[in-house]
Amino acid sequence: MTVHIGAKPGDIAETVLLPGDPYRARWAAENFLEDAVCVNEVRGMLGFTGTYKGNRVTIHGSGMGMPSLSIYVNELIKDFGAKTLIRIGSAGGMQKHVNVRDVVIAMTASTLSTPSRGIFKELNFAPCADYGLLRAAADAATAKGTPTHVGGIYSSDVFYDERPDLNEQMVRHGILGVEMEAAELYNLASRHGVRGLAVLTISDHLLTGEALPSEDREKSFGDMVEIALEAAFA
Repeated sequence: MTVHIGAKPGDIAETVLLPGDPYRARWAAENFLEDAVCVNEVRGMLGFTGTYKGNRVTIHGSGMGMPSLSIYVNELIKDFGAKTLIRIGSAGGMQKHVNVRDVVIAMTASTLSTPSRGIFKELNFAPCADYGLLRAAADAATAKGTPTHVGGIYSSDVFYDERPDLNEQMVRHGILGVEMEAAELYNLASRHGVRGLAVLTISDHLLTGEALPSEDREKSFGDMVEIALEAAFA
């Protein structure tokens, strides 16, 4: 048990999927895991542990933004022994060829600032995914026939962005989509010698203004969850 995670020793699996929304964690556990049990509900941040094809998995909310994710990932790694951590969440598309409902597998995560900035000081550290997970996720997406893109994303530290000039540069430099957590996950995974990856569903598009209707989100997010689970145990 930690300050933010009320699980007991052994309750958390070595493989953890991290949706930002705790209710999405519950939905994913109910639909993809067998014998899932709730192992955390401190501050309403739900976590569930069950099995996927015989493999133990925890699906735990991480909250919104990098500071929140940093809290949970630090505790999951240092106090509960998590070895593989995969963010599953939504992102905004930033390239014309990236469509709503597509999946993006983040090779790198650019950002203006993360909670790790104070450690790196003047260094522009380049956080990236674990290659084995990245390759396995790409293979799983291909096997499912899911439209998928692999490349760089942008982890923003604000939701209501007022920097259209920065977005223009992201688009210009081939960034596939924007979200709010992956860069710090990759920093922490690198620091602690564990595997990190972000598998994201494009739920809206910054260039076209298109957004995924609420009734279609469940099916689209399901593809992302399955790809992440298959990658974790490839």
